[in-house]
Amino acid sequence: MAITIYGIKNCDTMKKARAWLDRKGIAYAFHDYKVEGIDRAHLDRWVDRAGWETVLNRAGTTFKKLDDADKAGLDREKAIELMLAQPSMIKRPVLEADGKLVVGFKPEVYEEAFAEV
Repeated sequence: MAITIYGIKNCDTMKKARAWLDRKGIAYAFHDYKVEGIDRAHLDRWVDRAGWETVLNRAGTTFKKLDDADKAGLDREKAIELMLAQPSMIKRPVLEADGKLVVGFKPEVYEEAFAEV
């Protein structure tokens, strides 16, 4: 199973997700937005599957620091542009595993996603 987990190295939620995968002995590739960036194709695919409302991290500091004008009138296109400009606005982690997409980390959701591993 090819697994890639996307996020930021020092994010606490990322640390929990990676620790969970490590404890289960599940091999994965880690893609750090801060180092490698993220492309439009990934964001389009994630937003198509999970919805921009799920992929955009509106609870994070980066989003909260935006001007009200930048927060107003959010839609798919504006959300993707914000995430391209500042990848730390992408909810973390995003996990892709053989056609599965999991946004965020909850141990019970990971248990279900990897039940057959």
